Amino acid sequence: MITLPNRDCAHTNTQQDNQELNLSGADYSLLTDLYQLTMIACYTGEGVEESSASFELSVRRLPEGFGYLIAMGLAQGLEYLEKFRFSASQVAALQTTGIFEGASDRFWSLLLEGRFTGDVWAVPEGTAVFANEPLLRVEAPLWQAQLVETYLLNTINYQTLIATKAARIRDVAGEKATLLEFGTRRAFSPQGSLWAARAALAGGLDATSNVLAALQLGQKPSGTMAHALVMALSAMAGSEEQAFTAFHRYFPGASLLIDTYDTIAAAKKLAQKVNSGEMKLAGVRLDSGDLVNLSLEVRSLLPDVSIFASGDLDEWEIAKLKAADAQIDGYGLGTRLVTGSPINGVYKLVEIDGIPVMKQSSGKITYPGRKQIFRTILEGKVKSDRLGLATENHSTEQPLLQLMVKDGKRMQASETLAEIRQRTTATVASLPEETRQLNYPVSVQVEISAELEKLTQQTQRLGTGGDCLETGGQG
Repeated sequence: MITLPNRDCAHTNTQQDNQELNLSGADYSLLTDLYQLTMIACYTGEGVEESSASFELSVRRLPEGFGYLIAMGLAQGLEYLEKFRFSASQVAALQTTGIFEGASDRFWSLLLEGRFTGDVWAVPEGTAVFANEPLLRVEAPLWQAQLVETYLLNTINYQTLIATKAARIRDVAGEKATLLEFGTRRAFSPQGSLWAARAALAGGLDATSNVLAALQLGQKPSGTMAHALVMALSAMAGSEEQAFTAFHRYFPGASLLIDTYDTIAAAKKLAQKVNSGEMKLAGVRLDSGDLVNLSLEVRSLLPDVSIFASGDLDEWEIAKLKAADAQIDGYGLGTRLVTGSPINGVYKLVEIDGIPVMKQSSGKITYPGRKQIFRTILEGKVKSDRLGLATENHSTEQPLLQLMVKDGKRMQASETLAEIRQRTTATVASLPEETRQLNYPVSVQVEISAELEKLTQQTQRLGTGGDCLETGGQG
């Protein structure tokens, strides 16, 4: 294990201290695992840093209970590659650590002068993929392709998880249900909350309560109210009814949270105001209790008012509520949407200087060579996928990986959130029912082409497992 030196040893003067302190969260080139940089120092020392390399990002196994994944996070990955560069202050901060004292001058000049100059092939965001299929391939000089691994895995793994959960929730809830993303306070970080909101909307949700995320995405934030307002105004104004009246005065289109004290009593009082014409109520929210029975009672009292439910909901809970005929028109999704089973995407070397390589570790075998996903669609439904070499011919099959970046330059215009969501909707609808089901889903069959199988056997016999160039020991 490589560790940072003691702080007193790592910093030699006040200027160096300031250089490190001036680094900001926007300096994403340093947002990487240490071993990426130590490997690049090794590559430059050995004179192989400019060797042509191909890495592919895929998922070995789908999370338990998932029949598919919705690829997401590419937009942030491509933005990162466009801005990829090291500033003088970043390089100086690295030098103060003392870790790279044995690195050559070429290593430092590479960081200072380098940019991403490679190619990127990827499936468009919103596309359904399955185990062992590459979501993305980077073809670039070895040092570049190696160094971008950590960030690409970070954005694609997390956003793919959220988009897939959102797509499953939409599939279960149906198109008419209003689905809101409420996960900001449960996301793993402020940056994570922004990515979660984006992926959730692209995966099929209608809106997010995250104001910054919504405005950055050109969307309108959406939300209701919290128990705190009801308790505060009730205590000062004298009643829950007066708290509702006050909030409704300023936000007449917002749903009122009615389970702070007695849900049914609150619904009865609101029904009196609605029936008398005193209030035009858009909706109410239930955040606790027996959502099935409460929603039935509230519906009987407020038949023309939308009922919104929240509180640790996910696709499984929504399926149960629907099966029990709960009277719910919309759902707020938070904790279980933005957390949960991780997407264990991996980024592996598949070719170096034209030589196919593969990882042969037990349980972690990878397929060698640059690959393509060939999809067969019959009568609007995904019939099968074929994983083959990128050079293979195809006729009626649809190749999924598209050229997104050529020589460091974007080849396609950025897609809108609406376009990505539309693709998500279409691709989920194209999947077989057994792949979409929540209970024991059956993933689409992924065939290995004869050419890829032959190359795999040849690579295994030759022993070019790529061990000396493998991306470290983290999977």
